[in-house]
Formats: sequence, C-alpha cells, structure tokens
Amino acid sequence: MTASLLAASSANSKAGGMPAVSRSYSQEYGMQQVRVLPGAYYTTSSAQEMIVTILGSCVAACVRNPRTGYGGMNHFMLPEGDDSKWGGPNSAMRYGNFAMEALINDVLKTGCARCELEIKLFGGANLYNGASMVGTHNLEFALGYLRAEGLPLETHDLGGPRGRRIHYFPATGKVKRLLLKPTTDQRLVRSEQDYIKSLLQQPIEGDVDLFE
Repeated sequence: MTASLLAASSANSKAGGMPAVSRSYSQEYGMQQVRVLPGAYYTTSSAQEMIVTILGSCVAACVRNPRTGYGGMNHFMLPEGDDSKWGGPNSAMRYGNFAMEALINDVLKTGCARCELEIKLFGGANLYNGASMVGTHNLEFALGYLRAEGLPLETHDLGGPRGRRIHYFPATGKVKRLLLKPTTDQRLVRSEQDYIKSLLQQPIEGDVDLFE
C-alpha cells in the first residue's frame, strides 16, 4: 500500500485544530475505514481501504487513476485563497484551489493522463439560512475549476439542504452516498462554524507543490 496525506505528515498530526484523518475497521464493509476531516486529503492504492467523510457546506472531490485504482479524496471548506498566501500543509488545504491541485497532482504522479482522471464531486449543501451561502460558493468553485482546467467530471451530487456521508472505494471508483438526518445537520452546522473560526485564526505558512 502507498498512501499520501498532505494536510499532515502523519495521521496523528493536526489540521485545522483537528486530526487530519482517523482510522478504524469497518465490520460492515470488512476493510479499513479512513475518515478525512476538513482541511485534509488522503490517497491510497490499497483495495482494502475505503475513504469516508461527512459533508455539509464543504465539498469533497474523489479522484482516481482508473487504470491502477490509485485514488483519494479531499475535503475543503472555502472556495479560493489568495495565490500570494498559499502555503503550509496545515492550513492551505482549507481552500478549494489548493485542495484540488494537491489531490489531482498526487494522482497524476501515478502515470495517469489528465484526460483519464475519474473525478466525482459531493457536498456543497446550504444547511442554514444566510447570505453567505458557503455551500453554493464551494460547489460553483469546484464545477468551475474542472471546466477551466479541462478536466472530466464523471458524476456529482451537489447542493441541496442536507448534509452527506460519503464512502469512497478508490480501487473500484464506487461511491456510496448517505443523506444525514436533520438533527445531525444541526450538529454539523455548529462544527463547521467552529472550524471556520479556527481557520480565521491560523496563519498560512510554508511552501507547496502544485501541478508538475
């Protein structure tokens, strides 16, 4: 197995004040479950791993090399950051422009041509009334990003008023999407609001590699 995690140097490191990923064994699926939290991405070549995330207004992209089964998922909270401020693996993954570049670049390194990428998008819900409409901004960014880069979009499940739980199996490209209950949505709203506050307090540091 090979795996990459840009948001932290290890699964125990922090991103946005939270662990970047968490691991557990799923009895239901009979394989390792890797949960990606906001501000992180994870890639793997193992057929014995599924990647899971919970989305409200955030967007997650599932990207894989269909010839090898190598793939992964990101999870970003905000559409774009200022190019001059891009940086640090612990904070820049908050932004969709960095999160998309980072994940796609990782998959391309496995010998996949850009036109061969299998890309699926999820999330971007608007869970509460307000002028910010973060979910809409995130999904519009993600769709616009792929159009601008000339990258194929195989499928998407975006927008609406409900949160989602995504189970992604990179080895096969299969995705299982579950809509969250309204009571869960309210907890997710509070969690996202706390996450945004933590991001606003974090400086952006370090260097990053974009498309090669």
